[in-house]
Amino acid sequence: MTLKFFNTLSRKKETFKPIRKGKVGIYTCGPTVYQYAHIGNMRAYVMADVLKRTLKHAGFKVNHIINITDVGHLTSDADEGEDKMEAEARREQKSAQDIAQFYTKAFWNDLKVLNIATKSIKFPRASRHIKEQIQLIKILEKKGFAYQTSDGIYFDTSKFKNYGKLARLNLKGLREGARIGIHAEKKNVSDFALWKFSPQTGARQQEWESPWGIGFPGWHIECSAMSMKYLGAHFDIHTSGIDHIPVHHTNEIAQSESVTGKKFVNYWIHNEFVNMGGEKMAKSLGNILTLADLEKKGVSPSAYRYWLLTAHYRSPVAFSLNAVHGAGVALQRIVSAIVEASSGGRPVKRIMKKFTEYISDDLDTPRAIALMWEILKDETIPPRDKRATIFEFDTVLGLDLKGLVKNTKKMAHVVVPKNIQQLLREREDARTAKDWATADKLRDAIHTLGYEIKDTSEGSQIIKILS
Repeated sequence: MTLKFFNTLSRKKETFKPIRKGKVGIYTCGPTVYQYAHIGNMRAYVMADVLKRTLKHAGFKVNHIINITDVGHLTSDADEGEDKMEAEARREQKSAQDIAQFYTKAFWNDLKVLNIATKSIKFPRASRHIKEQIQLIKILEKKGFAYQTSDGIYFDTSKFKNYGKLARLNLKGLREGARIGIHAEKKNVSDFALWKFSPQTGARQQEWESPWGIGFPGWHIECSAMSMKYLGAHFDIHTSGIDHIPVHHTNEIAQSESVTGKKFVNYWIHNEFVNMGGEKMAKSLGNILTLADLEKKGVSPSAYRYWLLTAHYRSPVAFSLNAVHGAGVALQRIVSAIVEASSGGRPVKRIMKKFTEYISDDLDTPRAIALMWEILKDETIPPRDKRATIFEFDTVLGLDLKGLVKNTKKMAHVVVPKNIQQLLREREDARTAKDWATADKLRDAIHTLGYEIKDTSEGSQIIKILS
């Protein structure tokens, strides 16, 4: 099984070759836990989960790290502004660690409801790896890559050859377009903080002693320290959203390779944005929705995951409630199609070969899902073999179809409310009268109330929509 992934570093698909035979190390940039993650954030973790499942499908043993940023992420990527954790702690009148604990648990719950496999993932916290971060900064200082200003220790990007290679930054343009006075002590506009000094001792909730004075780490050094500790100085894959390419990941490469003198990561895999109203979904823009918000609007996390997988991870997607509701209906129909099939079937080899081909080609989930629908329509395949094949697909797609089938069977024993039964009778009358417009309107009304109709040769069946 040959895997190919689009590598942001080379801007092309490359055949995957692990550093160590049969083993893969993946680092995924985790959340800054000062607020709830929004559904745009969660695309990165769904993508990383499909990636990990694909690697396991190919026979690899995977070591996956998702960090928790609980200190040092300022409100500006240019090392300006307040620490997001400190600002939220003050707003909620709680300790920074209480804030971190609460939103970390919320993040873990989001992963759970999206059926992201977490048992094998390590979640290191930045605040618990200060020693490792200081050690890296000391090495950078010794090698001449770091210098001190009045507010911290900075990385000198002019000392690192090919700075900006990941994002293909125009450094000359950056310098020419720099605004005077943003940080007069920086040697280069692209230089970034490795360690920031506290404005005064005790002014911050989270601060530590260091060789340079009391302060806190820069956001970028945290990921280098944690990834190198758990995966080694050189590892296979780094993932996240495209927003991290020009600053965060560019700086990770510069400081990490300056420390070790060798390549940091072999494959950089980035997902595109979830857009809303023509703009990327972002807390700073105030156009966000959480998974809990979706559920209040009648959209299950399973439906959202399915919707994400109908687009390639490198394609931007435009969010709309209608689109995601439609994905929920489609997912329900898949479940309904296999819910009555008997167990004991076998995956169809020729179809599994196609599936493996699609998923191995840069995680082509849209083609994999289209293939699922082809199976359901293929009358030459016995129902139990359809079921077994689709369940095998799901070991990679991660829709938890077995759980949804089990839940649907349970719901078959739930009494349908009288108002829904009445609408169903009215729809049957409209169908008998061949009043298709009315029948469609009644189907939509029933769907809005949380039920899905399945028309069969034996009449219409009604089931509760997945939640």
